[in-house]
Amino acid sequence: MAGQKNVLLLGESWVSAATHYKGFDQFGSVTFHTGADPFVAALKDSPFNVTWLTAHAAVSEMPFTAEELDRYDAIVLSDIGANSLLLHPDVWLLGKPVPNRLKLIREWTRRGGGLVMMGGYLTFQGIDGRGRWARTPVEEAMPVTCLPYDDRIEVPEGFRAEVVAGAESHPVLAGLPGEWPLLLGANEVVPRPGAEVLARLPAEDGGHPLIVAGTFGQGRSAVWTSDIGPHWCPTPFVEWAGYATLWKNLLGWVTKAD
Repeated sequence: MAGQKNVLLLGESWVSAATHYKGFDQFGSVTFHTGADPFVAALKDSPFNVTWLTAHAAVSEMPFTAEELDRYDAIVLSDIGANSLLLHPDVWLLGKPVPNRLKLIREWTRRGGGLVMMGGYLTFQGIDGRGRWARTPVEEAMPVTCLPYDDRIEVPEGFRAEVVAGAESHPVLAGLPGEWPLLLGANEVVPRPGAEVLARLPAEDGGHPLIVAGTFGQGRSAVWTSDIGPHWCPTPFVEWAGYATLWKNLLGWVTKAD
């Protein structure tokens, strides 16, 4: 498609191991899971061409040079911890120095890139603080700061996003239909001075930011503090008419698309 923007999506995969007990006998199984399938499907045949590096692939395959990163107009970090980009196998297994890819992302954004962080158990600070994005170079480029501890807001009964008064005309929110479906959780963050909070959780759930947009040098950055698929983003939200519109708007804004 002419004029397409290239998007690098990092994360949204995991492996689970289970032990099954059947009377005297037991056996194990391992399952590979992916969480970005609805997001990728929503952007199919859109102005955005998505290259998806799953969490384990990103460890080794995320670019190490500015020239390689410059192939992309947007980078999306979703449910992947900072360690995955810090501890390349050459570092972890061989004790060999390699370029710091968190600093690379920061400088790429400063020079005009579009950075997005999506919420999850391993983005922002995440479960038990294991996402570990607080006080990193990537955090410097974001329109929010992370808490220094477990930042999950679990809302099992669900909450409906509230658009902040005056933000209705922002391009990220353009064309979103009616009442938003329920979400089941988010990460708590603190907006930076000058950043725009576009949507938030309701007051009874803390009024915390849900969508925040800002600038960093010549670039733009934005965060969505909930998930892009189950469990925090349940099936009715994924099937909502505004689901694809929201991501196209968000990517359009950070990439300065016309």
